[in-house]
Amino acid sequence: MSGLGPSESALLETILKEAPVGFAFFDTSARFQRVNPALARLYGRAEEECVGRLPHDVLGAAAAGAHEAAIDRVLAGEPVVYGGQFPPFGPAGGEAERWAPSWFPTHGDGGEVDGVALIAVDLSDRVRAEGELRRSEERYRSLMEATNQVVWAADPDGAVAEDCPQWRAVTGQRREEYLGRGWLDSVHPDDRPRVERSWDDSIADRTVFDETFRVRTCSGDFRHFRSRAVPMMRGEELSEWVGANTDVTTQHEADDMRQRLTQQLGEAALRTVRLQKATADLAEALTVDQVVQAMGEIGRSAVGADRTTVAEIGGDGLRLRVIGRAGEPAAGSAPDHTGLMSLAVREQRPCIAGGPLELLGLLDGDEEAPAFAKATDERAWAALPLLSGGQPVGALRFAHTSPRDISDEEKVFLEALAGQCALALERAKLFEREHRTAEALQASLLPEALPEVQGIRMRAFYRSGTQHVQVGGDWYDAFPLPDGRVAGVLGDVMGKGIKAATGMSRVRNALRALAFSMPEPADVLTGLDRMFDATEAMDQVTTLVYFVLDPGTGQIDLSNAGHLPPLVVTERTEPWLLETEPDTPLGISSERGHHKFFVQPGNTVVLYSDGLVENRKRSVASGLEELVTVASQAPPEVVGDPQLMLQYLVEGMLAGYEQDDDVTLLAVHLPVIEAAPEQ
Repeated sequence: MSGLGPSESALLETILKEAPVGFAFFDTSARFQRVNPALARLYGRAEEECVGRLPHDVLGAAAAGAHEAAIDRVLAGEPVVYGGQFPPFGPAGGEAERWAPSWFPTHGDGGEVDGVALIAVDLSDRVRAEGELRRSEERYRSLMEATNQVVWAADPDGAVAEDCPQWRAVTGQRREEYLGRGWLDSVHPDDRPRVERSWDDSIADRTVFDETFRVRTCSGDFRHFRSRAVPMMRGEELSEWVGANTDVTTQHEADDMRQRLTQQLGEAALRTVRLQKATADLAEALTVDQVVQAMGEIGRSAVGADRTTVAEIGGDGLRLRVIGRAGEPAAGSAPDHTGLMSLAVREQRPCIAGGPLELLGLLDGDEEAPAFAKATDERAWAALPLLSGGQPVGALRFAHTSPRDISDEEKVFLEALAGQCALALERAKLFEREHRTAEALQASLLPEALPEVQGIRMRAFYRSGTQHVQVGGDWYDAFPLPDGRVAGVLGDVMGKGIKAATGMSRVRNALRALAFSMPEPADVLTGLDRMFDATEAMDQVTTLVYFVLDPGTGQIDLSNAGHLPPLVVTERTEPWLLETEPDTPLGISSERGHHKFFVQPGNTVVLYSDGLVENRKRSVASGLEELVTVASQAPPEVVGDPQLMLQYLVEGMLAGYEQDDDVTLLAVHLPVIEAAPEQ
């Protein structure tokens, strides 16, 4: 640890104390120099009981012998020594607890071996999972033992006699090619002898067939499948074999990745911490732009890259399209060149160039590469494919303005980082697509335009919560009544998604139907209560304010079903809230109230949802007070224009706060009618 700076030493100290991994350091005489709490617990000793002592002073003879033999092998020159699984030596461990140790050399400032490090990884969960799997297989000997992704059947002698279109869709085989033992033709040539021998043994012994192997798909690539079949017995007679094939490619790739990271844990402890931080940063990136920004910061801080580029495969599936860069090129640099990223995608492997000559060697035949290498100030590159489900979706490139060698350990880190970037990019694209869909659905549920009625001006505002991809339950509506009056409503169905949207749609449609037959607010809400009891769930809380306005007199008749009080903004006096006692939300039995007041010419009545006044940092009560304050500061030209008034209220109420809910407003304004000039 002598080569580490203060911040890196502090970080390593935290890892040693907090990581769920056992660490120990030995000097060249095999004496303990440092033991972290996790490993001390396995030894059944306090940390201070180990430091300065030899293994046989701390452990039993067998365990001490294994430790000392491994240390001797490392000091003799082996780069890493792996030990078998072992249980805890102290009383704290459980019966199923198992740990896997590995030893590797540590080096001094001059590069000489100055000791040995031990890392013990907890494999308890895997051991328990394997035990549970064995018990499950012993308990169930039927079709349900096999996965049900692609089910197939075979005769007692092992020949497939029934067609399986689902499996042929994977392999591209014709029916006659698949039947009998033709299914084995799709197995990878290196795996076929093992699979065929195992199938013959299962048939001869009437035992469960269970093999994992590579399968050539109709596209020409290979994917990993697990095939499991059980003998179906009728008494002593074997009637048939029934099995299922399951695609385990993703699991296989994940297992390979975990194994590589575990093997490199000692050398990449600090990089592991950085990868965890990168994962956390990428998890917070919701959009593609945010993913690019996060990768730029990760490239700078964790990789030391001067520039980071993210590209995706275009719609034609052939060409890369750069979707974002972090780090500006120097003045006069050559235009960007995606050749190395394209090569990484084609070969589905990292492509590393430690200098311009290596770049030209990798891109031999690329006519644009020599001009780019000559003009750019970049001198080292690392390009990695972005893979999702084993298929390339884009590429990631880190560029350095000075020559730089990238070790195998760093390459492993970069591959893991590319995997996290691919997941984040796919998640961000899905988020943006769902967000656009949700916004379109929400817009379709709201009126395209408010009615034009002589003597009043009505305007509305809607903005979905920025962090939601589901349609919300806020809505507003306004429509003329047969008697010349205008009806308006603003409501909120609790929750998000299709359930809230469909509930909102039913309430809105029912309200319109009731308003045309009995428009008075109390009657409409009473009718909605009956409808709500018959069609809606009790947990679907719905609040609303419904009013009827007479444009000629300015009289508003209003009923409030558990919603926030309307805001009245005037030209001459301070704004105020219509503090009528709100009734209960819809569906809760109560006698509906009816409130009447007059809107004077020049005044504006504003209905709004709780997203305008309430958020994580502001309560409803505080938000209502702030709403009145903001409205009181509106300039005259805003008070006289309902559209400007809504924009003014939204900007004033959301300034300094993160919007975390839908914001919906409906404004009704009675303009001042100027007297006609005398003739």
